[in-house]
Amino acid sequence: MGISRRSWLAAAVCITAAPAVSAQDEWPRAKPIRLVVPFAAGGTSDILARLLAQQLQLRLGQTVVVENKAGAGGVIGADAVAKAAADGYTLLLGTVASHAINPALQPKLPYDAAKDFTPVMLLGSISNVLLVGAGQPVKTVQELVQQAKAQAAPLPFASAGTGSSQHMSGETFKLMTGARLTHVPYKGSAPAIQDVIGGQIPMSFETTVVALPHIRSGKVRALAVTSAQRSKALPDVPTMAEAGVPGFDVSSWQAFYAPAGTPPPIVKRLHEELSEIVAMPEVKARMDSLGVDHTPNTPEQFAAFGRDELAKWSRVVKQAKVQP
Repeated sequence: MGISRRSWLAAAVCITAAPAVSAQDEWPRAKPIRLVVPFAAGGTSDILARLLAQQLQLRLGQTVVVENKAGAGGVIGADAVAKAAADGYTLLLGTVASHAINPALQPKLPYDAAKDFTPVMLLGSISNVLLVGAGQPVKTVQELVQQAKAQAAPLPFASAGTGSSQHMSGETFKLMTGARLTHVPYKGSAPAIQDVIGGQIPMSFETTVVALPHIRSGKVRALAVTSAQRSKALPDVPTMAEAGVPGFDVSSWQAFYAPAGTPPPIVKRLHEELSEIVAMPEVKARMDSLGVDHTPNTPEQFAAFGRDELAKWSRVVKQAKVQP
């Protein structure tokens, strides 16, 4: 018996559509998941990514590989995910740098922070801290400002990279205090703080996650945190406002993104798993110790937060006249 043309076309459509449905239904069984961190190993994003990837791997029953793609203040890693297949197997540990500061600072980014990603979940905000090397003579923020104003050349400060929250903390500090500083960008937090410890550079702005062990060991001195409230991880360190810079409030944040077009069921599953992971007592305790302040949020709430952050940093970049 022959097959009618209509039957043949219907069969062809079913065969063509089957792989897409199958790929979505089979996620995450097909292959390992790649979690891209757009900064060097040892930094805030890397530490948090590895903490969450370990638990996500157990819950999904699939390997989750953390891949560091550092460079250009998070642009290289974010761009790689923006151009990846939207199949749930490539994810991004995005930050305020990759999705708010860099888009405000660099109008010709290779990706569109608002259109090329699917927001999954805001993991939490993290205060930065103003650090000086243990060998530096200054003990307070005001002493540092006086030193920066008095010396002939601008005082260099290190950051995790151009466009990072650490960089913008320094630019905001310059704007609000009149201190003469010059920015020295690094490819990540780990190499930046090592040069502060080694005395190659006198000061830096760093996240509490990276700074904590070095503060506790006495290798660096914390002068103030950049958030409006004191950090739970550094309760004895004053805020910038308490240290004589009223109105200062700069925080970093970390978040999960997937490429735009990732199927909603996959995004929903990722959000559900991550929500349960950050609520686990041992994970919550670890995040608290690192200074990561998490508030439960939906993908829609996170998307709205991202739009507000982009608008905020666009204003700051303009007012501070920061150049890429």
